[in-house]
Amino acid sequence: MPVPVVARHGVCVFNNVMELKPYRDFMIQLAQESGDFILPYFTNHSVVVEVKSDDTPVTIADRGAEELLRELIHRRYPSHGIIGEEYGSDNPDAEFVWTLDPIDGTLAFITAVPLFGTLIALIHDGQPVLGCIQQPVLKQLLLGDNKETTLNGRRVRVRDTAILSQATLLTSETTLQEQYPYGKAFEALARQCRLVRTWGDCYGYLLLATG
Repeated sequence: MPVPVVARHGVCVFNNVMELKPYRDFMIQLAQESGDFILPYFTNHSVVVEVKSDDTPVTIADRGAEELLRELIHRRYPSHGIIGEEYGSDNPDAEFVWTLDPIDGTLAFITAVPLFGTLIALIHDGQPVLGCIQQPVLKQLLLGDNKETTLNGRRVRVRDTAILSQATLLTSETTLQEQYPYGKAFEALARQCRLVRTWGDCYGYLLLATG
C-alpha cells in the first residue's frame, strides 16, 4: 500500500496523486439523494413552473434539490466552496469547490420527458477532478475522474468514430441555431452527419461519454 507523502486540509496525496475515493463516495451520495428528492415531482401536475429573470423555467424540484445538496456539502465539508445554478456562489475561491446543477434539462422535466439529470462536479485548486451525471428516471450514474469514466460502475468510453458520416449529432434545440452566427455552420455540419437528433441536455453528454 502506498504511503501518503502529503497531507493537508484532510486531503491525502499518494505520490503526488490525490486520493479521490472519499470525494467520489460522497459525490455518489449527493447524486442519489438529489434523484430521490426530484423524482416525486416528476410528472406531478401540481408542480408550479416559475420563470427566472433569464426567461428559463424553475420549479420547487430544482430549488429544493440544490438546497439539499448545499446542506449536505456544508455539513460534510464546511470549508469547501459551492457554485450552484439556483443559489449562486458561496466561497468560490476555496481550495475545493462543488458545482451544482440540480436539474439540467428543466424544460424536459416540466414536460415529462425523462432526459433531464443532476450535474455535480468537484474542482480542486481551479481544476476539475471529479464529475457526474445522475439520471434518476433511468437510474443511471455516469462518473468520471479524468482517468476513467463509469456508468453504474462499468467502465465506458466514447465511440471510435473517425468521420462525420458515421457520427450522430445531438442538440437540445434546433430552432435556436438561426438566432446565432453559427446557424449556417450548424446546418452544414448536420448535412454531413449520419443522424441528427434532439436527445439533448445532460443526457446527450451521457450518450456521448458512453459511446
